[in-house]
Amino acid sequence: MTARIERVVTEGLVDIDGTEHKVENNTWIIGDDEEAIVIDPSRDAEKILEAVGEREVLAVICTHGLPDHVGAAIEVAARDEAVVALHPKDKQLWRETWTETWPDIDMEDDGVFQVADVQLDVMETPGITPGGVSLYCEGLNAVFSGKTLQADGPGKLGGEYPRLADQLTAIGGRLFTLPGATRVLPAHGEEVTVGDLEPHFDDWISGSLTRVETEPAEESPLADGTKAARIRLDSGDD
Repeated sequence: MTARIERVVTEGLVDIDGTEHKVENNTWIIGDDEEAIVIDPSRDAEKILEAVGEREVLAVICTHGLPDHVGAAIEVAARDEAVVALHPKDKQLWRETWTETWPDIDMEDDGVFQVADVQLDVMETPGITPGGVSLYCEGLNAVFSGKTLQADGPGKLGGEYPRLADQLTAIGGRLFTLPGATRVLPAHGEEVTVGDLEPHFDDWISGSLTRVETEPAEESPLADGTKAARIRLDSGDD
């Protein structure tokens, strides 16, 4: 059977600095009619396993260890006694979700997974997390980029870039060496291609991702019609 890729979108709340945000996550399933590998199983194991159907799950691969991306890993893997794979540098993050178990496989750069008639090659792409990886499938012309690279550019964590230099090094040195037509399948949002994003790399390197806009934002009126800027309303004002 010929391998194919399917996407399952789950949603839930993520706590960022004490504030809950609604987030949608992508879980990717790659395989044929007989077997499959599940990538980044987020939250809803029942929904993910429904998409898998009667196929045997060979492995659950986590591109990073953030809680909202590994939340269904154990339950998805348990159904078929599949192995769970994670880069060892993200084991500390894993423990934030799973306090009594460890992944079965410590992924390393250039590691290989086989499913159906295709191969997944492990590429270390740290930045968002120390052990972030991407999975390149030459046979299906796709790379599962986790949070490293998304349709709008380098991924963020809580609106910030934890280690932007490392992230850009991984993007330029690994992901942007892939053919331009390669599909980029991220942990959040829609897919894009390497060729769509690569022309923006020089701007990212030059600081466009962190540059602060110097033009003042448009002033918003308060409920009483005054302007927010440079006006102080005392409690005794009528």
